[in-house]
Amino acid sequence: MRGRAVAATIDHTLLKPGSTPAQVERLCAEAVEYGFAAVCVNSGLLPQAVAALAGTPVKSAATVGFPLGATTPQVKAVEADQAVQAGAAEIDMVIDLGHLKAGDHRHVAEDVLFVLRPCHAAGVPVKLIIETSLLSFEEKVLACLLGAEAGVDFVKTSTGFSGGGATVEDISLMRRVVGPAIGVKASGGIRTLHDAEAMIAAGACRLGTGAGVAIMQEALGAWANPKVKAPGY
Repeated sequence: MRGRAVAATIDHTLLKPGSTPAQVERLCAEAVEYGFAAVCVNSGLLPQAVAALAGTPVKSAATVGFPLGATTPQVKAVEADQAVQAGAAEIDMVIDLGHLKAGDHRHVAEDVLFVLRPCHAAGVPVKLIIETSLLSFEEKVLACLLGAEAGVDFVKTSTGFSGGGATVEDISLMRRVVGPAIGVKASGGIRTLHDAEAMIAAGACRLGTGAGVAIMQEALGAWANPKVKAPGY
């Protein structure tokens, strides 16, 4: 899988502290140039992304409860609602890890539902970040099941802020748990074309990465090889 097919899975991401409006504008220009699925930023920089992407097919995505997931359901709901009102086309929320690990399934489900309500009322899909690097096998399965039962549109591996990212094994597990009806997003540590294609082969339909341009340049370089037929990018 090369070129357009990979580009269409990428959420071009800028979530580092200290990110500036100018950096977001550049991120958006790159996303439009390469045909990425979305741009993902913290909600404070969402207005810049929405403005820069106006009139393009690239979606604007905002984070909620990022990166710890430790705010209350009510706070997450307000953040999600404000992001939707500001023009977010997708929301990436962080699960409440503490309550998940404590076995408080009701609270975890409630936390997700508080975000889903304003988003789904506006037709905005929600991706649930479960932070796989901090979970046991059983907790990964449980997080995916709770998200699916609540009605999330995607389950997502990682914030990239907890010392671990996506693995092929985790993507394969998440896809098996949620089945074909829910999206699976791999995020964290995806830096090469090989990484991207491996995640997609394992079951991911979205990739969160800040290395989208490098991945596409690698793909373009492969097409420049006369032994590789370009797919008409």
